[in-house]
Parts: sequence; structure tokens; C-alpha cells
Amino acid sequence: MKFNLQLKRDLEKYSDYAIVVEGKKDVSSLKGLGFQKVYAIHEGGISLKERIEKIALLVGKKENVCILTDFDRKGKELYFILKREFGELGVHLDSTLRGILLKSNVSHIEGLYDFMKKVEGI
Repeated sequence: MKFNLQLKRDLEKYSDYAIVVEGKKDVSSLKGLGFQKVYAIHEGGISLKERIEKIALLVGKKENVCILTDFDRKGKELYFILKREFGELGVHLDSTLRGILLKSNVSHIEGLYDFMKKVEGI
């Protein structure tokens, strides 16, 4: 339980970051945890490159951005693509929260809200 309290505190530290996730369920999960600036990378009718450029314009170059794709093979591949593309656009990336979630054995972002709700009674 102590570890989960630390995870809750860690999440709160990053609540003002812009977070890039895979889809709508990930957005809902993080918004349920208090994150306000959450952007889904998958949007119908728009290419990945266009979506990246759109998000980069929305967040600007001064805001901290964390890419939280899932930790499965597909999510990791997407993470490296996004990291390269956002980096080329001059977006300030910070992977600290991603590392914290990985160490906490979180595998899918969409399940984070339910996980925290279960262990912490949010």
C-alpha cells in the first residue's frame, strides 16, 4: 500500500504535463486521475505525422510533454516513432513519468485509473 501511495504522489507531480497517449480510453483514464492536457495520437481521418504536428502546435516548445504509450510491443514501437518525431519538431520531452509507470508494472495506460481506484480508493 505504501508503494501505491508513492505512485499516487508521483502521478500528481506530473498532472500539469501534456500527455500523449494512444487512444480515447487512455485519455479517459488519465483525465479521471486529474490530468487535463491529454492528447490521443490516434485520430480518425488524419495521418500519424499530421496528428503529431497538430499536437506539437497545441503544446508548444516550452511545455513538458510525456509520451505514455502502452508497454507492449506495439506501444513501444509507437513510443520510439513519437519520440523521434516530436524531438525533430523541438517539443520538450520528459520520460520520467513513463519510467515510473514501467517500474510500477503498469502495462496499459487505459487501465491506470481502475488500478489506482482499486488500490487507493480514489
